[in-house]
Amino acid sequence: MAHKAIEITDANFEQIINSDKPVLVDFWAEWCGPCRMVGPVVEELAGEYEGKVIVGKMDVDANSQVPSKFGIRSIPTLLVFKNGQIVDKQVGAVPKHVLAQKLEAQVTA
Repeated sequence: MAHKAIEITDANFEQIINSDKPVLVDFWAEWCGPCRMVGPVVEELAGEYEGKVIVGKMDVDANSQVPSKFGIRSIPTLLVFKNGQIVDKQVGAVPKHVLAQKLEAQVTA
């Protein structure tokens, strides 16, 4: 069974991003076409970076506080956090290798 991205909510967000590992957060919604393209890629990365990176998804329809705090207006938006701070950002659907490079940069930093 492959490792899956964890569900991130307004309630558990702070606790998750303050990890000692880099954290990738995928802000998405059920109705968003590009989000459905990025979703499987995010799940694959969760498996490939298991133990090195925390990968999570936040449904912007179910959680409004965190997306508004970070000014998320278009989805998918993917934020990479390290020690609770944003270190990288990607807006829109991109190929898997683009996201993998962003994670790799944080894992090796």
